[in-house]
Amino acid sequence: MECSPCEGLYFFEFVSCSALVVTGVLLLMFSLNLHTRIPQINWNLTDLVNTGLSTFFFFIASVVLAALNHKTGAEIAAVIFGFLAMAVYAVNTYLAIKKWRMNSRQQSSRQTSDYIRARTESREVDHRPEIQRLDA
Repeated sequence: MECSPCEGLYFFEFVSCSALVVTGVLLLMFSLNLHTRIPQINWNLTDLVNTGLSTFFFFIASVVLAALNHKTGAEIAAVIFGFLAMAVYAVNTYLAIKKWRMNSRQQSSRQTSDYIRARTESREVDHRPEIQRLDA
């Protein structure tokens, strides 16, 4: 109940609650396949940004709380939870980066093959005898 420098605790609380809400909303959208109804959003990039920012902010909040705590059991448990949550988000960030790179490679190779196919088709001349030139 006594807390003289409470800023570290409040910041940690804000980070953990914000990460819970944003990740929960994304999890719900992915679980119910609601993300397929909004194809304008790059969902792989959205997941990457969410996990990357959550990793960063959990690291900062855990370091701040570790430096500014009163060595109570609850604060020590919160610091341990913060570093564990940061590690889980870091693993998810790594997986999201791999998925995002794989999708961007597939998309660029698909665009390249579409371009090559279009160029090849435009060079092919359709010789049809039923079409005659008017000036001949």
